[in-house]
Amino acid sequence: MARRHSLLARLLAMSVVVAGCSIGATAWLAAQSTSGAINQEIGESLATDAKIYDALLGYAASHPQWSGVQDVVTELSGRTGRRITLTTPARALIADSGDPRDTPLPRTPSAVVDPLAVDPVLKPGDAIDPRAVGPYQLTTAERAKLAAEAERQLSCVRRSGADGRIVELPNGRSTVEVVEPQQDEERKRARPTEDPDRPRAEPAQSQTPETSVPASPPLESCAAPPATTETERAANTELLELANACLARQGADPLPVEAAETTWPNGLRAAPEDQRCVDAARREQLGAHVSPAAQLFITRAGGDQATTDLSTVGIWRIAWTALMVLVLTVGLTALAASRLVRPIHAITAAARRMGGGDRSARVRTRARGEIGELAAAFNAMSEQVERTEQQRKTMVSDVAHELRTPLVNVRGWLEAAQDGVATLDQPLVSSLLEETLLLQHLVDDLQDLALADAGKLRVYPEPVHLGALLEHVAAAHRGRAEAGGVELVATVEGDPDLAADPTRLRQALGNLVSNALRYTPAGGRVVLWGRRVADEVLIDVSDTGVGIDARALPHVFDRFWRAEKSRGRHGGGSGLGLAITHHLVDVHGGSIEVRSTVGVGTTFTIHLPAMMSIVDFAERSNGD
Repeated sequence: MARRHSLLARLLAMSVVVAGCSIGATAWLAAQSTSGAINQEIGESLATDAKIYDALLGYAASHPQWSGVQDVVTELSGRTGRRITLTTPARALIADSGDPRDTPLPRTPSAVVDPLAVDPVLKPGDAIDPRAVGPYQLTTAERAKLAAEAERQLSCVRRSGADGRIVELPNGRSTVEVVEPQQDEERKRARPTEDPDRPRAEPAQSQTPETSVPASPPLESCAAPPATTETERAANTELLELANACLARQGADPLPVEAAETTWPNGLRAAPEDQRCVDAARREQLGAHVSPAAQLFITRAGGDQATTDLSTVGIWRIAWTALMVLVLTVGLTALAASRLVRPIHAITAAARRMGGGDRSARVRTRARGEIGELAAAFNAMSEQVERTEQQRKTMVSDVAHELRTPLVNVRGWLEAAQDGVATLDQPLVSSLLEETLLLQHLVDDLQDLALADAGKLRVYPEPVHLGALLEHVAAAHRGRAEAGGVELVATVEGDPDLAADPTRLRQALGNLVSNALRYTPAGGRVVLWGRRVADEVLIDVSDTGVGIDARALPHVFDRFWRAEKSRGRHGGGSGLGLAITHHLVDVHGGSIEVRSTVGVGTTFTIHLPAMMSIVDFAERSNGD
């Protein structure tokens, strides 16, 4: 079975697809825009929070108390536009850039500022802030000595063809960072501007033109091992004692004394299972030199917590996206609507042409589904209307032709009698009466057809004895049959039950017998044969006449039809008898068929229901 395309299903599916695409595109683009805006806002907010956290962490790492942090908090607040509040773990106020009476602090702090436990989210790296140096802070003399050694090392590096710079560590130690020549060029291209927060190298003393340039030393000779200062050795010894005490409590082996020969506290390393004691020792050693842990609250300048808001770019992006989706949706809908409405417009135009008198109007469309079926139904209706119009014109022409012949004969003879040319004697009166009866017969036939077309052709059923009815029809036409030399016979098999209108059934059979006698030559035979077959009563009217051509058989029940070669007008037929018979059989709830062979004869077979009750038959006939 071919798949039917439903117009409603197509419209619904198209609407769902368009709406789904529109909603999906809008949601996806809005989500992308919103996510981008949110990520940007979160990134900016996180970067600002990280800067505030790092600045306060640096203060805590270099100061044993928070007593002077208010100025730092005020400066950071003015630079970032945030309200910054520091409290103790018990929420005792340390410093606040705003008025504490404006709005209460949030329940959860933004971070905990503790240089001995750095937040890895805000400041990735070591768990202990490298700026917390405590006892590793060098004296002024040690700083000057190490700075001079760094200057000599940098000069050696530059004489070897490389470059470098002096970097000062948080405890005051100066070190040289060597850069290879090719790496130096790459670093210059990759770093167009120097980071202002990083320590600057001391300017190297330039040589005068008079100074002789010695041979360039190898770079390896410039790398002098760093010397541990007295301050660093004392701090390392203290750290090593604290770490070994922790290891001893855990039953682990102590660290060797050589482990203390480092210039920086994080240089003291141990096995992974012992490193916790080293870190704990560092926190214990530095605890008295850094500020205690404090809770940090970062909120908006108005007092609210820092919230994420869509930027203007994100809002405009969403607006333009929604507009594009709207335009696309309207365009697709208009295109789909035009494709659906185009065949309807074609049908409307064809209907208007038909209403204007063009009975040959047709619709040409390749649409399928309901619209395709509508177009096909319209074309079928147009063809039927055209055929009906042609039949109407043909019928009017045939009726005029059938009425003209007897009227011309009657008028001619009457005018001749009036002029005295013909004598109005008995033969002329008989001829005029015959023509008048022909006219009356034609008018009666037209009346029957008019009733049938209007659905007012009524039948009054009653039980009928089929043998008696066939014999009555044969007796009515036997005189004419004998006059033409034709044998007329009526036979019935058994006694079939039949409920019919005897008058209308005799009229139908009379038309068939009359036609059979008219076209059966002398010596021929006409037979009426009735019998029951299954649930039907069949009545045959067969003759041995001239027969009907196979191409003409589909038209035998048309009005005013004649096969000119075999059915002339000499018999006086109106051309309506078979059409009336067809209607009479149909109103009885039956059907009629014809079989014919040229030169052999013709057989008309009437099929009538055998078991239909009189009440059912009456209801059917009244409904028809």
